[in-house]
Amino acid sequence: MSSMNTIKLAIIEDDLLIQESLNDFFDAQSKVDCLHISSSVEDFLKVIVSSEIVPEIILLDINLLGMSGIDGIPLILKELPDVDIIMLTTFEDIDSIYKALCAGACSYLSETTPLKKILETVEVVKNGGSYMSPSIARKIVNRFTPKHNHSEVLTPRQKEIVTGVVDGKSYKMIANDLFVSLDTVRSHIKNIYKALEINSKAELIKKSYDNKL
Repeated sequence: MSSMNTIKLAIIEDDLLIQESLNDFFDAQSKVDCLHISSSVEDFLKVIVSSEIVPEIILLDINLLGMSGIDGIPLILKELPDVDIIMLTTFEDIDSIYKALCAGACSYLSETTPLKKILETVEVVKNGGSYMSPSIARKIVNRFTPKHNHSEVLTPRQKEIVTGVVDGKSYKMIANDLFVSLDTVRSHIKNIYKALEINSKAELIKKSYDNKL
């Protein structure tokens, strides 16, 4: 039963294993009362209309059945203007983080966050604070710090490889041109992606055309 000072929580998450582990964990906490678990924003909004007790905090995933968690934020806040929304998601790209925060989420957690940390976040948010997973916080900080020129990030050899990729050469052709093995080219590519914080050839080519390399 809800007592006055338990934190009223709802969870919107479509992965049943994650649902279950969160539910079991929060059920065991005397200071948290898990009111609802829904698999979609649509389902949650239906439930909430007829509920007498409403959540103060929602753990919200992005990739859901039906609309995405990010698209759901404004609809949830329309129904529950005072609720605090904590994103709990596998998406850690700056775009998703930024959109969720702009839409009104107050905290952003990676789904790999340990349960104890999720509980701490719920408590922090209940007390008016906000929490970001360290990896997320770093991305936000990087987004707002002046961009240093990426050309210092890449070694001369990596730049040669980028040139090859942009010229449309296959990794095999690049390996032949530079007299190195295919594996060496692959490992360079991996390091280049890491250094530039990108995940695809398309992004690499775009950065090159935008003169960011």
